[in-house]
Amino acid sequence: MYSPPIDKAATRGVPSLVWRSGQERRLTMILEAAGERLAGDILVDGSGIGTYVAHLAPHAGRVFGLDIEVERVRESQDRLAQEGLIAHFLAGAGERLPFPEASFDLVLSHEVLEHVQDDRQAVREIIRTLRPGGRLVLFCPNRGYPFETHGIYWRGKYRFGNIPLVNYLPRRWRDRLAPHVRAYSRRDLEQLFAGLPVQFARRTVIFGAYDNIIARHAGLGKLLRGSLQALERSPLRELGLSHFWVVEKTRPLTSP
Repeated sequence: MYSPPIDKAATRGVPSLVWRSGQERRLTMILEAAGERLAGDILVDGSGIGTYVAHLAPHAGRVFGLDIEVERVRESQDRLAQEGLIAHFLAGAGERLPFPEASFDLVLSHEVLEHVQDDRQAVREIIRTLRPGGRLVLFCPNRGYPFETHGIYWRGKYRFGNIPLVNYLPRRWRDRLAPHVRAYSRRDLEQLFAGLPVQFARRTVIFGAYDNIIARHAGLGKLLRGSLQALERSPLRELGLSHFWVVEKTRPLTSP
């Protein structure tokens, strides 16, 4: 199993190796947002080890996975072939998607945007490669969440873990502690899509599934999950873990 060095783990994230209720919940949200677009061409932009590609493939027409890590692409190809699933994997960067304009009916960006070098360009590339009427399903970190889940750099050393209150600091201080990853406010995301031919089918914030806590303390973990996910129906959802946006392309993207 491919395991990235600590510097790559910090800057590019570590893909989930276990499929649990949290991933299953998000898959259901993706399928609902996709609707009839599932019958078309789908891109998982930042496919990691191919987990979401594998779970989308049985529902979809054609599925493509793209990741910047060549090792992950190779592992994904091998694993899905062993499982008898058909998908197409490429190595590449989100800022320069190797696909023509209007290639896809659905693009999934799952906790990837925060890691790319140029998030505005990555969003523009997604919209470019979507067909009019196609949708982007986006999950990315919420700056309102009380913990920075990607760790921080302290005195020149990377410290992994859930670090409290980092995202509540002024931006310049927050980015000194976590220069390797972004966290987004609603306004931040709106600015990324400004000027692009899109409309928003859904914009909300969700809490996590807390599967790690449930694995250690089942009763407490399930109570925590149920209580926090119930807050998604209230204004306190702004404290949730991740933004969940469904963005629909309305017309062809004109050149700048």
